Amino acid sequence: MTGAPALPGEAYRPPPDEGLAVIYCDGHFIAMEKPAGLLTVPGKGEALADCLEGRVQARFPQALTVHRLDRDTSGLVVMAMTPQAQRHLGLQFERRKLHKTYVAVVAGIVVDNEGEIDLPLIADWPNRPLQKVCFEHGKRALTRWRVLARGSSSTRLELEPHTGRSHQLRVHMRELGHPILGDPLYGDGSAAPRLMLHAHTLDLHHPADGTRLKLEAPVPF
Repeated sequence: MTGAPALPGEAYRPPPDEGLAVIYCDGHFIAMEKPAGLLTVPGKGEALADCLEGRVQARFPQALTVHRLDRDTSGLVVMAMTPQAQRHLGLQFERRKLHKTYVAVVAGIVVDNEGEIDLPLIADWPNRPLQKVCFEHGKRALTRWRVLARGSSSTRLELEPHTGRSHQLRVHMRELGHPILGDPLYGDGSAAPRLMLHAHTLDLHHPADGTRLKLEAPVPF
């Protein structure tokens, strides 16, 4: 999942730096909550320089990026404190050796209590950074979901991505017929004050001794 701006040409207005929301930290890695609206890594040019990576490295100069979240998605991000930890954690993401869940609020009432979406995705090149379903050339993308609560016109879901394609959850929710509220790319950006998508839990192996850790970032909506 990339940290690209939500809309091509849109002005980048990162949230104010109010300090790091650290969830876990030791000599091997740090886990923190990224606020919505902040790039994970810098974009091209000074206007896109402010990002989570830079804010973390201002306090921990040795910190190394392991993975990314979309700019408008909030929640758990892990950075390594050593090159060895970066390799270890990076392989866990690459080989799907960890478990992560997201919470989303989507438009409409989802009737079933749980299900899965198995639709291949590819970049929509004329409309970058958009992604699209493509059965001929797309890479497999699998998302499992379950209902947490239903409101009068929306549904709160737990989303479990089993692949890590760009914009996977956002495209899959649209294809389900229930786009994520506040999504300017795949739904109605004015339906909520922000993209209602949050990286909630991350279950991984500690890069030093393999101990299984479950990290959690409280859902802010």
